[in-house]
Amino acid sequence: MPRWLRDNMLSVAMLGAFLVFLLLQSVFGWQVHNEELSRYGIEPLSWWAYLGTGHFAEAVFENWESEFLQMGGYVLLTAYLVQKGSAESKPEDQTDRPEDNRDHARPDSPWPVRVGGLPLVVYRNSLAIALLMIFGGSFLGHLFGGVAAYNQEQALESGAAPISAWQFLGTSDFWFQSMQNWQSEFLAVGVLILLSIVLRQHASPESKPVTAPHAQTSA
Repeated sequence: MPRWLRDNMLSVAMLGAFLVFLLLQSVFGWQVHNEELSRYGIEPLSWWAYLGTGHFAEAVFENWESEFLQMGGYVLLTAYLVQKGSAESKPEDQTDRPEDNRDHARPDSPWPVRVGGLPLVVYRNSLAIALLMIFGGSFLGHLFGGVAAYNQEQALESGAAPISAWQFLGTSDFWFQSMQNWQSEFLAVGVLILLSIVLRQHASPESKPVTAPHAQTSA
């Protein structure tokens, strides 16, 4: 196995799985959408054409939205809150780690650390900022994909006039889609936080060592 692949196997595996499942989602979604169109006597779309529909965009972005909200929120919450005994929590008495302080900068530290000032302030929070920015972009993708899908559905069913994205934002349909994903994401993370108190997975950085006592906080 090439060295670069071995060193990046985790990200390659995750992104590879993402691409496989996204492709499968597009294929099955395409079939579902064409079945819906056929009920109204409309010619089926090609797979390429389907990728530009609100039906596909809504399905993709409503899931991305919830994932990145959960991850961004989790990064922020774990910076300030603790859970005694959990591998997912920082130690109860820890604020910033010593290495979070610029006094511990090294020659190979990232440039914002060496420069200080505003670049360092932003960099200290850059992970949460990036995740929440992706959440914001996904939220907009869900909104605009959702209103396109909603307008098409309403036009086919009743010939209703299209509504704006702003109007769609005020519908129960949009927020139902969001909430059903948001609640599941925070449930999954909450369960991981609590289960990591008493359960173990050897060799995983998400778990405490197998021999660690339940009361030990942080992996």
